[in-house]
Amino acid sequence: MKTRFTEAQIIGVLKEAEAGGKIADLCRKHGISSATFYKYKARFGGLDVSEAQRLKALEDENAKLK
Repeated sequence: MKTRFTEAQIIGVLKEAEAGGKIADLCRKHGISSATFYKYKARFGGLDVSEAQRLKALEDENAKLK
């Protein structure tokens, strides 16, 4: 998945939404679509930055093994 945001930035956006920010306003502020936001939420929702980095490392290792 190619993205212009790092895992830390994505998790930051998700935490802003959890804090009560409106989804439409957050998407406009960060320059993403609402579909992208929900895709990020499905993938990174509930993760911390360290957990997301570990997930990426495991996915990379998995890709090398295939």
